[in-house]
Amino acid sequence: MIAIVYPQFYGVGGIARYLDSFLTNLPPEHPTIYVITGDEHRMPRAYPNVEILHIPFTASRFNLFFWTLKANRLIKQLKQSGKIAVVNLHIPPLITGLLLTKAVPMVLTAHTTYVGMSGNFYDKTYFKSQWGRVEIAIKIYLERIIFKRAKHIITLTAQGEQELRRYQVSAPVSIVPNGVDIQAFTHAMATNKTVDVLFCGRIEVRKGSRPMVDVCKALVQYKPDIQILIVGYGDDDPYVKGQLEDYAANITLAGKVKFTDMPDIYAKSRVYVSTSYYEGLPGTCLEAMATGLPAVVWDFPFYEALVVQHQTGLRVTPNDTSEMVIGIAQQLLKLKENDMLSKTVRQHVEHYYNWKNLAKQLLHILR
Repeated sequence: MIAIVYPQFYGVGGIARYLDSFLTNLPPEHPTIYVITGDEHRMPRAYPNVEILHIPFTASRFNLFFWTLKANRLIKQLKQSGKIAVVNLHIPPLITGLLLTKAVPMVLTAHTTYVGMSGNFYDKTYFKSQWGRVEIAIKIYLERIIFKRAKHIITLTAQGEQELRRYQVSAPVSIVPNGVDIQAFTHAMATNKTVDVLFCGRIEVRKGSRPMVDVCKALVQYKPDIQILIVGYGDDDPYVKGQLEDYAANITLAGKVKFTDMPDIYAKSRVYVSTSYYEGLPGTCLEAMATGLPAVVWDFPFYEALVVQHQTGLRVTPNDTSEMVIGIAQQLLKLKENDMLSKTVRQHVEHYYNWKNLAKQLLHILR
């Protein structure tokens, strides 16, 4: 008997998609799960033996404070009536974790940490944080408070576990990766491929929007007939559009795309590329690889288990544009010469990132 607490269940972010996938893939006869969430962008959703409890919500820190107080009252009522034994909280944001009642044991799912998001996890500075030093210090201090309260912490990658060590957490830590619905994202080897290189994700500096531009320009110079598709939007849109406006013959900026349209986009693409500096575990990379696309990414620890060197793609030296361009060209050639690469990528995701299996692992921890 579990309560999952996350105020933006109907959002388009990674945590919202994570929770939807987890609930969709629960094993039969699982214990009752209560999802305590807000009603912002509410849409019809139903899962067997899952009850969604709504508390009015709009996305603001002020509103989140009062939302959490109301959520606490609901959690206490569920506890007193014997309906729940544990609360599973997902962060960020942090306010809910700071104010969450101590009346019920908490299992924390830390999708990211501010040590990682600020860029301070790496020895080298790869991007300038959007937060100042004082603000970062405060956020990390608040995270420590939440981590101390957790009875168990779930993280998505080995890098996530390494980040938690910086906080000197005392609770047990389990690595359970994000997954992908392998029925929704199927191997599309026979589909007509019209996109050579697919970039997909938030257009932000932390997500590598600036080196993405450099790689795109270098790819066009290296292979004049290449076709590149960029899916996503964000704060750095003006820079990206301004830099690439003269490359319309080779580069398409799709902007915001419906989630339901993504399987077709993956299916018509050949190679997935990301220049992101920091992720929890990127869902777009998982989805693309489930469709059979090898990945070429910067060599950061959060990719190690997913992008296996020379097997499911390539991890290249961060900020080395030339190495990435050569790596992309190699993967395109390898796909042309060997149809087993796409199958190998798909099989890797099926084996290690199938939500059917991951949901069982998560349920075991929560129970």
